[in-house]
Amino acid sequence: MAKERILVVDDEEDLLELVRYNLTREGYRVACVSTGEDAIEQARRDLPDLIVLDLLLPNVDGLEVCRRLKGDSKTKHLPILMLTAKTEEADVVTGLELGADDYMTKPFSPRVLLARVKAVLRRKSANVPDERSVVRIHDLTVDPVRHEALLEGKPVELTYTEFALLHFLSRKPGWTFTRAQIVDAVKGEDYPVTERSVDVQVAGLRKKLGDRADYVQTVRGVGYRFKE
Repeated sequence: MAKERILVVDDEEDLLELVRYNLTREGYRVACVSTGEDAIEQARRDLPDLIVLDLLLPNVDGLEVCRRLKGDSKTKHLPILMLTAKTEEADVVTGLELGADDYMTKPFSPRVLLARVKAVLRRKSANVPDERSVVRIHDLTVDPVRHEALLEGKPVELTYTEFALLHFLSRKPGWTFTRAQIVDAVKGEDYPVTERSVDVQVAGLRKKLGDRADYVQTVRGVGYRFKE
């Protein structure tokens, strides 16, 4: 059975060949392009299962490619894994807020790339619980209807905002969210939620999770995610 189709976009020929080789060896069907214009055209024509997208592209850069694809009803559902230089944290934040699913910094290990690709594809195929569904992950249960969080079957006393934050992150484990995305999703009734106060809310949530505090992971320079 044929595996998923992946579109790789990078203007560095050596890196393009490295990514192609490793993905092909895993059984993926891989197409490669070196410009943003070609990436947009091919994505719209072929609708790949995943796009591995370099941000530093000539003329139409990776952020613009992401913006156009996510703004098009035909391609907005396509998962995007961004490739970025370590110094481009602001671009990572922008890309995630545009709708990219994950990112990797250059240089990177081919094994880590494969793991990230598999994780994004797995999340794409998984049924993400709706906003009223009970979330069960690790030894944690989050019930938005009862407004109840249980850790190993024992209640965790959370404020309204801490609960909303926990529910939002735990619904999509492994997904990285920027502070701005968290603010949009978590409307605080007991505490004004701003980008600066998100860190305060996370600190309070971690304290109440005790030795499970590492379930809420910091993505440096970007935001937070729930442990996959």
